[in-house]
Amino acid sequence: MKSIAKTILRSLSLLCVSPAVLLYMLHAAVIGRNQAFPGWSQLFSLLPGTLGIYLRHAFYRCSLKYCQPDACISFGTIFSHPNAAVGQTTYIGNFCSIGDVQIGDDVLIASHVSIMNGCNQHGINRLDVPVREQIGTYEPVSIGCDTWIGERATVSANVGKHCVIGAGSLVLHPIPDYAIAVGVPASIIRDRRELSINRNPAVQHPERTTETV
Repeated sequence: MKSIAKTILRSLSLLCVSPAVLLYMLHAAVIGRNQAFPGWSQLFSLLPGTLGIYLRHAFYRCSLKYCQPDACISFGTIFSHPNAAVGQTTYIGNFCSIGDVQIGDDVLIASHVSIMNGCNQHGINRLDVPVREQIGTYEPVSIGCDTWIGERATVSANVGKHCVIGAGSLVLHPIPDYAIAVGVPASIIRDRRELSINRNPAVQHPERTTETV
């Protein structure tokens, strides 16, 4: 029954945002998607409560590369690029800032997290030209499935599957699958597979059996 109710709410939300989606498409046709999208993302980020979550999700289903069912994008979170993608049952907390980022399934992103496209978005080599006018490089960034990014972390590189990024950490270099990384800059302190082995002796010692004689 709960899943049916959610399906109905999603359908109603799509109907409610359809005029805004149409206006966004007309706006994008005039000035381009990359220029039009951020303003609409800022607008929908301000919708409060559960209704806001459903309306925001409906808009992003129509405007992002993809936004899968059961994804939750909380109040104040802004996407800066329409090529971003949000996976199934992914949760994004309040007041996050997300660029051209591919987010996998079952990802948990706490509040006030910034995920940007690399550290070279602004050129700094020339002193005779203001930094704002120098050409930078935008690097695609992905967050693997079942990864948890803690409160106020800043991520500027790929993060693998099944990772944990500590609160307040600064990710400057790619993080491999299963890693637990913390600090400024973030460094790997543990492999999640080690935790699994330590808590399950049968995994650590495959020959051991729970059968009794």
